[in-house]
Amino acid sequence: MISEGLYQELKAFVGQRVKNPADAEDIVHDVFVKVQSRHSQLREQEKLIGWIYRITRNSILDYYRRQHVALNRIYATEDNDDYNVFTDCVAFCITEMIDTLPSPYREALQQAELSNIPQKEIAVRLGISYSGLKSRVQRGREMLRKKMEKRYHIKTDGFGNVLRCEGRLPCGCNTTYM
Repeated sequence: MISEGLYQELKAFVGQRVKNPADAEDIVHDVFVKVQSRHSQLREQEKLIGWIYRITRNSILDYYRRQHVALNRIYATEDNDDYNVFTDCVAFCITEMIDTLPSPYREALQQAELSNIPQKEIAVRLGISYSGLKSRVQRGREMLRKKMEKRYHIKTDGFGNVLRCEGRLPCGCNTTYM
C-alpha cells in the first residue's frame, strides 16, 4: 500500500521538522503503524496521501508535546547558544497556527510549505488555476504573518535564527537568547 517513494518523502518531511534523525525515523515508523491499523477509517481512497500527511503532522505535534518538558529545560539554560532548538520551537508554533487558517488557505499552505509540493501540482490537485493557487498561498502567508505578529514577538538574526520569542506561547518558548 505504501511505496518506498512515499516512505522517503515522509522521512524527509519529518526530518525537516525534527532534527534528531532517530526521533524522525521513529515518528515515520509510528505513522506507518497508524496508517496500517486505521486504514479502514479512510472513507475516500483518493485522499490517502492527504490523510497520511495529516497523521504525520499530528505525530510531529505529539512528539513536540512529549518534548515540552525537555524544551523548557533547554530554554531555561541561559548559556545555551544552540539557536536551532529555539527556531524549531517557533516552527512548531507556526505549524500549529497554520491549522487555524480558513480551509482554502490552510490547504494551500500545508501543501506548498509543509509538504513541499510544487504549486503547479497543487493547483491541479485542487482544480484551480496556477495564478489562483499562488494568490491563495500569498494570502495564507499574509494571514499567518498577521496571526503570528498578533500572538508573538519574534526577532531573528541575519541567518534566520530566532533570537527572541515572547508572548502567549503554547509550546513554552518564552525565552530570549542574546
